[in-house]
Amino acid sequence: MMNNEYETLLTSLRGLLMDEHDEIANMANAAALLYQYLPDISWAGFYLYKHDELVLGPFQGKVACMHIPMGKGVCGTAAVKRKILRVDDVHQFSGHIACDSASNSEIVIPLVKEN
Repeated sequence: MMNNEYETLLTSLRGLLMDEHDEIANMANAAALLYQYLPDISWAGFYLYKHDELVLGPFQGKVACMHIPMGKGVCGTAAVKRKILRVDDVHQFSGHIACDSASNSEIVIPLVKEN
């Protein structure tokens, strides 16, 4: 994808979310837009931090793990480190949780609200 295509995606996302204040509705539409717009992905979605674990939120794609312990897998590790993780080969990632055997790589972006 070229930079201008990412700009178009970002503009579309801003327009889609601009007047909506419900977090679940925004996550659902953001996941749908990413899944529709990015042709090489198999899953796009959100996990929510609840009761000291990550719980599956709105997503698009194949079924996913419903609960991920903090510090486990790529998502749990990114959440603990509060750092973007890009893993080219998840099968080489220590502690990888194989929710979808077709998934070979992951990009996880932790979003932090109110610390």
